[in-house]
Amino acid sequence: MPQRAPSSADIEALAKRALADLPSRFKDRLGPVVIRVDEFPDADTEAAMRLDSPFDLLGLYRGVALPWKSVSDPRRDIDMIFLYRRPILDYWCESGEDLGHVVRHVVIHEIGHHFGFSDDDMERIERESS
Repeated sequence: MPQRAPSSADIEALAKRALADLPSRFKDRLGPVVIRVDEFPDADTEAAMRLDSPFDLLGLYRGVALPWKSVSDPRRDIDMIFLYRRPILDYWCESGEDLGHVVRHVVIHEIGHHFGFSDDDMERIERESS
């Protein structure tokens, strides 16, 4: 019997589990962050990120990173982590990794941006914790 592809709700559940499993030193400082699962990045995001393909982006953090937030400049928009279902599933199929691991990696990467870490910082942290 053929299996169905994981739905947006499935990806969101995995993302929420990843958030729940964060170490308390991060979880306690996270604040309100919305997880949103879309099929693909929108056209504006594709253009802004100069993507060759919408499959090139698994997730995206939109908001003001914690180091740059100020009480004197309140922001009305809530911080969001976008997860792109089809690119995640494509990567999952190609890599053979566990889907929960893939989603967890993307969520943690995007939360790293929320905390103001650069891609290089996150790669270094991942190497050090391996």
